[in-house]
Amino acid sequence: MGKDPEVKDDLGTDRQKLNTAYTYGNPGLHFWDHPSQGPGLLARTLDLNFGLHADHYVAVNMNVFVDVVDALGGLDITLPEAIDGRTSSDRSERLVFPAGPQHLTGEQALTLGRIRNVSVFSRASHQNLVMCALQEEIEKPETILKVPAIISSFRDNIQTDLTPEQISQLACLGTTMPRSNIVFVSFPRELFKPGEVYDPIAKQDVFIWTATSTNCAITFRNSTQAPGQAPRPSVPRTGDEQLRVAITPR
Repeated sequence: MGKDPEVKDDLGTDRQKLNTAYTYGNPGLHFWDHPSQGPGLLARTLDLNFGLHADHYVAVNMNVFVDVVDALGGLDITLPEAIDGRTSSDRSERLVFPAGPQHLTGEQALTLGRIRNVSVFSRASHQNLVMCALQEEIEKPETILKVPAIISSFRDNIQTDLTPEQISQLACLGTTMPRSNIVFVSFPRELFKPGEVYDPIAKQDVFIWTATSTNCAITFRNSTQAPGQAPRPSVPRTGDEQLRVAITPR
């Protein structure tokens, strides 16, 4: 579980599910009054727990993702194997994606990216496939004609500390960046073991992955190094050396 002492007085605890830091930081809950809101509290939590510093942030509403994909005309994606996201409580065929090439609407792309019935690690792989397909679609010359619709879908639906000028610069750089410069990284699966812990806020047991924080954070940070670059120095820690990343129950 993530730790942030600044929310202890309101929650009654300074340890909570890492993926709730964003929720507790947003307006209305009154746990975090900084103008960076949810993204800022999440960034601070990552920094305090793992020494992972976020220079900038962009948080996008899931509905905006759907609108952007639809504005682009959908995504062409090829799945190496079939994905069956059905669960005991939801047997809908919308959760089944066959192997091979297919064209996805915004809603279908979002559904594929959210499937996690096998594990959160497989969900990360699904999201990587979707993001790569999105990049390919954005790079097409005809996309320039769809820019007004894309901008319209983003308006008032994102949280970011980037200025409009910086966003424009990043958009231009993104179309020219070699794909070899884009690296997808995640915490190594072999460092984790499943378990449960009682959540005093949710008042129920929640599923967690437990790993040794020192090994996990250092391995993750070093995996992002450019070839030939020296590993980043480890971040000194005190107190409990257990990192717990919890998955919100559904």
